[in-house]
Amino acid sequence: MELSTRGLVLREVHYKESDKILTILTEDAGKLTVSARGARKKMGKYTAASQLLVFSELEFYERQGRWNLREGRVVELFGGLRQDILRLSVGAYFAELLEAVSDVDYLDPGLLSLGLNGLHVLSGAVRDPRLVKAAFEIRLMCVSGYAPEVSGCVLCGNPAPMEPRLNLQGGHIHCRAHRPTGGEAGMPLDASSLAALRHIVAAPMGRVFAFTLGEQGLDLLNAAAEGYVLAQLERKFRTLEFLRQL
Repeated sequence: MELSTRGLVLREVHYKESDKILTILTEDAGKLTVSARGARKKMGKYTAASQLLVFSELEFYERQGRWNLREGRVVELFGGLRQDILRLSVGAYFAELLEAVSDVDYLDPGLLSLGLNGLHVLSGAVRDPRLVKAAFEIRLMCVSGYAPEVSGCVLCGNPAPMEPRLNLQGGHIHCRAHRPTGGEAGMPLDASSLAALRHIVAAPMGRVFAFTLGEQGLDLLNAAAEGYVLAQLERKFRTLEFLRQL
C-alpha cells in the first residue's frame, strides 16, 4: 500500500545510527507513525522534510503493517521559529498539543489547519507569542470538542458578567459573585480578555489570531487558556514545562 499526502511533523525520535521515527499529522490520513530511514544524514533525500515543525509533501509505503517514508519535499519550514528560542518552544508545545488531541488514522482537517495557521502566525514574529499561544490553546479545545460556553454568565445570563471568571472544569464563564455552588473559583478575566476569548471561539479559522490585547488582558487570557487546556485534557505537557522556564 502506498500513500501520497502532505503533513506536519509533530515529533521525531532518533532511531539507530541515522534513522528517525516520526509522528506526522497528515491531510488525508490523520496522524501517522512513520519510519524514516537515513533521515538524520546531512545529505539525505528527505532530511529537511523530516524535521520537527516542517510541513511537506510526502510519499509513504506500507510494509509489514508499518508506514515508511519514501520521498519528501518541503512546503513550509516556518523559518522564523528557528531564529527565536521562545517562538520555537511555543511551536514545539503546539506540536505536542496536536499530537495529544489527534487520533491515529482518524482524519480531522481542522486540527492540521489550526496547526499550520498557528505556526505561520508564530513564525511571522508580528504577534506576541503569548497571544498566539492563548488563541491556539482555546481554538484547539474548540476544534477538539471542548469549546467553552462564553455567551454570558452561566447562572444569571448576563452577557457582560461582573468580574468574569472562566470555569476550567465546567467550560463556562460566570460572574465572580455567581460562582456555582461547590464549584471552582475559576480563572479571572476582564472585559478585554473576555472579548478576545469570544473572538477566538467564534472567528473564522483565518481570523483566529487577528486581535490585540493590552498587557493586563493578555496576561489574564494566557493564564486562563493554559489552565483550560490542562483541566480539559487532564495531563501535563513536557514542552509547556520547558516553556515556563524561559
